[in-house]
Amino acid sequence: MSDSPAQRLIAVFHGPVVCRREGGVCVGLTLIGAAAGCPAETLILTFLAPAPQDLPQTLSAPSVVELEGKCYRIASPPREWLLWAPAVYVHRDVGAAFYRAVPPRPVPLTKRILWWLVLALARRRTGRRVLMALRGR
Repeated sequence: MSDSPAQRLIAVFHGPVVCRREGGVCVGLTLIGAAAGCPAETLILTFLAPAPQDLPQTLSAPSVVELEGKCYRIASPPREWLLWAPAVYVHRDVGAAFYRAVPPRPVPLTKRILWWLVLALARRRTGRRVLMALRGR
């Protein structure tokens, strides 16, 4: 599929994608699945328009292309759906990549001992009274 001035590739998914119909004040359609370029990354597409009536609950490796006039084509072979929406929002969950790059800080030994002591006190009635008295100070 080539991008032309009349078409712009918005997203390509890998594997199964959940189609969630949103209700309430903001009626919309949300597609949630793995990104084709990075299967470990979750890709979330939210359209500010109601879902087509015949759109199933799940799609298999769909792609989304913006056509002219705020029209979007959701293609999951062998089917295609057209959707007119004033806006589409693309979100990528990069939490896993972030926590690989910035590992959590180890908890200091003194803090671990303190919380072990607090939890041990909280297990007993007299320990809870001591904690409540310390809290009231």
